[in-house]
Amino acid sequence: MRRVIIDTDVASLSIKNRRPPTLLRELVGAQVGITFITLGELVRWATMRSWGPERRSELNQWLASRPTLPYTDDIARTWGDISAHAARRGRPRPQNDTWIAACCLAYDLPLATLNIKDFTDFGRDARKLYCCGPAGATGADRSPVRRTATPSSILRSLF
Repeated sequence: MRRVIIDTDVASLSIKNRRPPTLLRELVGAQVGITFITLGELVRWATMRSWGPERRSELNQWLASRPTLPYTDDIARTWGDISAHAARRGRPRPQNDTWIAACCLAYDLPLATLNIKDFTDFGRDARKLYCCGPAGATGADRSPVRRTATPSSILRSLF
């Protein structure tokens, strides 16, 4: 079964049951997961908006039904590389987007996002990051050659 990581924007829309039909088509039949960054962003979002126990419980149920990619040293190294390359080009990327991209690159998984522009400018690594979004838009060509993948046993336990 195809595995897809969803960006925080897609996770937010999923929680609200507001995913656009074009995005739904991209996710049909896929096992959907999130990154540890999206987990943190969603919890921050709930805290900043002073969600009560009922809404927090709904969020926790939603989170529990999706695997979360954990931090690894390989992700940190990937983040360091793509973050440095972006800064050297004079085009630094938002920190959390860079972490999410690093997760997808390290785990060799596609990213579903509505903010494709935030992920297409990762220089030489952009060709390795496959982004899917509305109307079949893509951020970069999918390449079978990626950075060193995290051990498959981690993925098997997640998905």
